[in-house]
Amino acid sequence: MEDMMTLDRLPVGCRATVASLPDPGGQSRRLVELGFVPGGTVAAVQESPWGDPVAYAVCGAVIALRRCDARRIAVRQIV
Repeated sequence: MEDMMTLDRLPVGCRATVASLPDPGGQSRRLVELGFVPGGTVAAVQESPWGDPVAYAVCGAVIALRRCDARRIAVRQIV
C-alpha cells in the first residue's frame, strides 16, 4: 500500500518513492543532480533540532533539504 504526500511530510525512519518533481527549471535540475529522480527511493534519516532542514538518504548519499524545497517533491510512502 502506498500513500501520496510531499517529501516534507515523510516521517523520520520512513521510505518513499519519488513520484514527481517541480516544473522544469533550475530547482528541478538541482534536485535531479542530487539524486531525487522520479521512481527513485528516498528515506527521511534525521531532523535538525529545530525541525529544518531534514536529512534524506538518496542514491547512497545523505542530503539535507529545507522543508520548503522538500515540499515541492511528491512522493509515495512505502508502508
